[in-house]
Amino acid sequence: MSLVDRTRVVLGQAVDVYRDTPYEQRLAAMRDRLDEPLRVAIAGRIKAGKSTLLNALVGERLAPTDAGECTRIVTWYQDGHTYQVVAQPYQGPPRQVRFSREDAAIELDLGDLGADDVAQLEVSWPSQALRAMTLIDTPGIGSLSEQISQRSWSLLVPDDEETPADAVIYLMRHLHSNDVEFLRAFHDVEVSRPNPVNAIGILSRADEIAVGRLDAMASAGRIAARLSTDPSVRKLVQSVVPVAGLLAETAATLTEVEFARLRRISELPPAEADQLLLSADRFVQTMPELGMTSIERESLLDRFGMFGLRLSAALLRHGTCTISTELARELTERSGLAQLREILGSLFLERRDVLKSRSALLALAEVTRVHARPGSEIIAAGVEEIIASAHPFNELRVLSGLRAGWVTGKPGVVAELEQLLGGSGAAPHQRLRLPSEASGAELEAAADGALARWQRRAENPLTSAAMAVAARVAVRSCEGLIAGRHSYGTADTKAP
Repeated sequence: MSLVDRTRVVLGQAVDVYRDTPYEQRLAAMRDRLDEPLRVAIAGRIKAGKSTLLNALVGERLAPTDAGECTRIVTWYQDGHTYQVVAQPYQGPPRQVRFSREDAAIELDLGDLGADDVAQLEVSWPSQALRAMTLIDTPGIGSLSEQISQRSWSLLVPDDEETPADAVIYLMRHLHSNDVEFLRAFHDVEVSRPNPVNAIGILSRADEIAVGRLDAMASAGRIAARLSTDPSVRKLVQSVVPVAGLLAETAATLTEVEFARLRRISELPPAEADQLLLSADRFVQTMPELGMTSIERESLLDRFGMFGLRLSAALLRHGTCTISTELARELTERSGLAQLREILGSLFLERRDVLKSRSALLALAEVTRVHARPGSEIIAAGVEEIIASAHPFNELRVLSGLRAGWVTGKPGVVAELEQLLGGSGAAPHQRLRLPSEASGAELEAAADGALARWQRRAENPLTSAAMAVAARVAVRSCEGLIAGRHSYGTADTKAP
């Protein structure tokens, strides 16, 4: 029986135990949640670029990116058959709200509701991207309004309920004390609780790090790499990825009109183009012979930023891109969005069942602990048995121990162990540190070699106790690879 199926069974038993209590509906909702798309919250400090990144991931300009009242409300974006926005007030039943949309984000009319009256908004929108994961846009951490900031804390670090998010993308422009405080609260060392394995850090607005120079993303990449290896950061997030959110959003929604205006800039003599793009003021106010109004220039600046304008002009001038689709593809790649999507796929979506089962088991364990009733001890024992026996949770436990510094060893050994357990992705070639095009024979040979190495470490009397436990988990992972059972999120495996 798969991990998700085992979780579903124990939740079904819990529904029976808590029938005719206030928890019956809550437990049934947990069971239904197992079949939903992965829930990924986007969090970060105010003005970190959360809504912009959400739009880039969806491929449409849905979320408002200004400082309007709707950015103060937790908003869920989910796939739907129709276009619909529902407000969940703190008082009273849910209600549909009117909305409009032309070229920009959705504009909502809350009617007689104020932003402080609404607990959350639910936007249903037919979208291929939202079929794989539901995105939750949260108000900024560290807002001047404590009430607004508290909404993100209440959603992701609730006091007495399960967090509705299976994973978190956390945006930071640098590592602020508020970032550390929030991520530590979201993080817990227990495998059944949120931990670094379900959190990714984003070095946001990365193009601004080098003041919009053409090498800005390279500079941001070096900073992100340093953060990713920083022990204090590794305890909080699994990886740090540099992303130029504005450029990613614009690349996903580039229009032919914008492409024509960019081409006009690229056709200027290089020296004149460099002068024009020296600063935002120069771009808007100089060179009237360019044939664009100040409003058109401001629109381009708002959409691309100085980095995006300079990069687009250079790509067009050198013939790297000749049509709008080529430019959009190149900008997406250079914005860091393609790398982020790849990481989301390997670290979140491939672990969907593990993450969802963990969220459900965490919530169920808390219910049985706080609200015991006849039969709940059997449910609690079932939860413990799943957590103790499912190999994916053993892998997560060791990964968490590695990140926290409890499992230590030679750097090369620790790095191999982390990757073998899926720290950089669950695919066989990622676990075995091979290229994606590696042949079956290469994968088999690498798995055999890894199995032999980790069996020796597990049996070596000089191996520390913590590393010996981790080595036995690694041995089981190698055996799974050799046996061809690569879907660790769905295989029901026993720890050695």
